[in-house]
Amino acid sequence: MAQHRRQNVKTVRRIAGTTAIAAVATLAGPAAANAAEVVVPNTDYSFNVEGLENVPNIDQIPNVDQYVPSLSAQETTSTTNYSAEAPAQPATSSTGQQVVDAVYSKIGSPYGWGAAGPSTFDCSGLTSWAYAQAGKEIPRTSQAQASGGTPVAISDLQPGDIVAYYGGASHVGIYVGNGTIVDSLNSGSTVSERPLDYMPIHSAVRF
Repeated sequence: MAQHRRQNVKTVRRIAGTTAIAAVATLAGPAAANAAEVVVPNTDYSFNVEGLENVPNIDQIPNVDQYVPSLSAQETTSTTNYSAEAPAQPATSSTGQQVVDAVYSKIGSPYGWGAAGPSTFDCSGLTSWAYAQAGKEIPRTSQAQASGGTPVAISDLQPGDIVAYYGGASHVGIYVGNGTIVDSLNSGSTVSERPLDYMPIHSAVRF
């Protein structure tokens, strides 16, 4: 007998909860021409409530489709329509990444004093050429580049930033990420990748 009474209590609770949802929905929602069927799970009880499907955010109630089966079909249709909207747009390269791609393409090119490409470079000739490939014009000399951009802390470097070296900013290279730069160092060398701290750092800038 005790077990039978517990089952009845559960059924009554389900009926009461469903009835309360339906009652609130009837008060809050606008009337509609078509009524939605409300069922009590695991029982033979069901009844119709006009305007239930029009109640704002009713589909957000946990497991509401167990009580109002018609909402399950609406939710599936809504999700399908939403996923079909607005295809993803392809990502575009940032200026910094374009600069990095350009300078990487010149690794192995020989050093030439006063040269700014496209086959030989001095240090600032390489940096200005790489920025030009990204559609951005920057000052030509290392000192002008070091003073012309926006100062950046070494800890905040991003690929494409220019790093100046030595006391008078007499040398520059392009930061390419992972603690390395690409530069055209001196006569007899080629454009190469080397550690960021290979030389005494003067400053860093971003254009």
